[in-house]
Amino acid sequence: MTNIELFAGAGGLALGLEQAGIEGVEFVEFNHAACDTLRKNRPNWNVVEGDVHGVDFTQYHGKVDLVSGGAPCQAFSYAGKKLGFGDTRGTLFAEFARCVEEVSPKMFLFENVRGLLSHDKGRTFDTIKHTFEGLGYAVQHRVLNACYFGVGQKRERLIVIGIRNDLADKAVFEYPEPDKEQTTLRDVLQNVPDSPYQPYSEKKRKVMAMVPPGGCWVDLPDDVAREYMGKSYFSGGGRRGMARRIAWDEPCLTLTTSPSQKQTERCHPDETRPFTVREYARIQSFPDDWQFEGAIGDQYKQIGNAVPVELARRVGVEIVRALRSCNDN
Repeated sequence: MTNIELFAGAGGLALGLEQAGIEGVEFVEFNHAACDTLRKNRPNWNVVEGDVHGVDFTQYHGKVDLVSGGAPCQAFSYAGKKLGFGDTRGTLFAEFARCVEEVSPKMFLFENVRGLLSHDKGRTFDTIKHTFEGLGYAVQHRVLNACYFGVGQKRERLIVIGIRNDLADKAVFEYPEPDKEQTTLRDVLQNVPDSPYQPYSEKKRKVMAMVPPGGCWVDLPDDVAREYMGKSYFSGGGRRGMARRIAWDEPCLTLTTSPSQKQTERCHPDETRPFTVREYARIQSFPDDWQFEGAIGDQYKQIGNAVPVELARRVGVEIVRALRSCNDN
């Protein structure tokens, strides 16, 4: 079973699908460091580095089982109530849809942030769904929280699955069943290989040292909290991600592209420091032998933007099952 992956990044989704038994024939990615990461780990992969707008997919028409990827979805314009393909023109989503149109795969996997469902009062997602249906696909979607799928992190992803209309009554796709218990930091951060991290400034380190495991800025002494938070201090009990130290027996908050910015602190439970690169990778369920290229900031960004590998694998297993069911029929 084969796939084409767009917006491949550091390979989280691609690797998970590979583990499920899906072989990639082309991986399209714009970021140079991410492309280096893909080539470093899979020298045999056909990595296409560059702007997806310039990539022709017609050579794969009818030859690929799956098109996968998660396009950054900028705001769409609306032409009346048509909600057609034209409404997305010029966006990266339109390039994903174009790939589906040119390849005509049996299935597609489109993933994104949960917020896409509510963006512009739901109209953005309506446009996306309408576009896919217009290309001849039966579409279903669900939000999956990675911490219930073997990943030590609260990370909600919108998983959209499309099955080509001529196969929709044969290929039955079921979303993977969630685990009964969340995967915690303790479950995933055992015996992590040494690696570098971006240290806090001395001022930030002194503040973070006062935060208990599982705590955040509201646990700081009031004078320290006021100075550290500035105007955000008056936001009340919200913004619990700020000055946040993760506890061992909970999933990590969603990893971001930078581990030490004021809005996105994810402090180690015991040590007053951000997670290392390899800890970041473990939290995203990358195997320890998956190496990341580029400067340390590039590496954090690649990991923070990735689809958790284990979540991708579990979805991939169900895609393989659906594809086999349509082949059997």
